[in-house]
Amino acid sequence: MNVYEAVEARFSTRAFLEKKVTTEQIRLILDRAKRAPSGGNLQPWHVCVVSGQPLMQLQGMILKRGTALPRGEEPEYNVYPPDLHEPYRSRRFKCGEDLYASLGIPREDKMARFQQFARNLQAFGAPMVLFFSIDRAMGCNQWAHLGMFMQTVMLLAVEEGLATCPQEAWSAFHGTIADFIGLPEEQMLYCGMAVGYADMDHPINRWRTERAPLEDFTRFLCGPD
Repeated sequence: MNVYEAVEARFSTRAFLEKKVTTEQIRLILDRAKRAPSGGNLQPWHVCVVSGQPLMQLQGMILKRGTALPRGEEPEYNVYPPDLHEPYRSRRFKCGEDLYASLGIPREDKMARFQQFARNLQAFGAPMVLFFSIDRAMGCNQWAHLGMFMQTVMLLAVEEGLATCPQEAWSAFHGTIADFIGLPEEQMLYCGMAVGYADMDHPINRWRTERAPLEDFTRFLCGPD
């Protein structure tokens, strides 16, 4: 598989098979992903790998925490800008509508939609979750480098036959997760990433988000080829 194929094959997987991912597999991926670029070679990323009984324990804790705090803990950052304008607002809305449509959940069925959203915090059945954090002293540049590292992880996972889903939803319970994984105070939890084997028979894995055409986001100020 080449890089073009890996980019095309990667998607946010929201239904996983009950098939174990070994720590050796993820060690290989993370060890290769460390070649991702970062300004000044700061390498600002931190990862905690959670699976097996510890993951089940954490998910149980979050389930109880979510019962007491259905809106989550006090957020440390906005997942989306508070006043999302066009075209971003429409893109986000359509993504959500298409997701629920793939499951046959109508807009008026609020309970079914909430239950599907809650599956975020069960990692959609994935057997492993990677939690990504960054030093609080870092700025937006280093957050971009963390993102490049995560993308590298996801593309390498495709090469290994694995599926992933980056999930900012975990940040809603950042305090609970930080305590559980022993996150140092100077580090901020950014997100989790579900890792496993995709259940391609599940309808939620058969749809893909749309992408804007090249001309919508690119300007060419180039001389002749």
